[in-house]
Amino acid sequence: MSDALRPMARQRLYEQVLERLRQYVAEGGLRAGDRLPAERDLAQRLGVSRASVKQAIVVLEVQGLVETRHGGGTYLVRDSLDAEPVEAMVERRRRLPDVLEAREALETKLAELAAERRTDEDLAAMGSALALMAEEIERGGHGAEGDRLFHAAVTAAAHSGLLAEFMRSIAHQIAESRTESLRQPGRPARSLAQHRAILDAVAARDPRRAATAMRRHVRTVAKVRLLDWDPEEDGGSQGDRPEGSFPS
Repeated sequence: MSDALRPMARQRLYEQVLERLRQYVAEGGLRAGDRLPAERDLAQRLGVSRASVKQAIVVLEVQGLVETRHGGGTYLVRDSLDAEPVEAMVERRRRLPDVLEAREALETKLAELAAERRTDEDLAAMGSALALMAEEIERGGHGAEGDRLFHAAVTAAAHSGLLAEFMRSIAHQIAESRTESLRQPGRPARSLAQHRAILDAVAARDPRRAATAMRRHVRTVAKVRLLDWDPEEDGGSQGDRPEGSFPS
């Protein structure tokens, strides 16, 4: 039976607010560092509840597009509010806990084995990855490529073909969790410090300390705004619609 006539999903009100905010930023030529109007002002202009505006801002924060400063307003992090669809975020939020659980199980063991089996070449690869990550962060990036190379070097240092294959099988999901983690405020520098602790333990041939350091790191990776976000929380009533406009 055709799936074409399945019930249509009702667009959440905050998704409509998101679209209006994207238009506002594009048409107004706003750039990174510019401030958005206050939530109360946005709600009045758009004719919606403040809760719907707040939820839209949360979505933009989760995607790393805006930064809300305590008592200081909401500012653009990039030159646009172009972002992935909300449904894609919902799907990633659904699978992320399983990915993080698998990462903790696999990578904790890999770090332990790496401390037992690593070679000088393995240590050099881990050190090079961290040097790259530090360079990326210093240039204002998130350090994602250095992060990826570091975890790949730990996996290689464990010299376990089967565990490496398991890691390859979830590489895409791991990349998603890495991106989600590294765009949290202050996270790149914290991850770099935790990586260095892992490297120190592996270099010292201390399996227990290496496993503990990796577990601590992966649990930090799991602390992301996306998992605290409730996609069904809207706050708008049936009668609320963003029919207002932003005055020029």
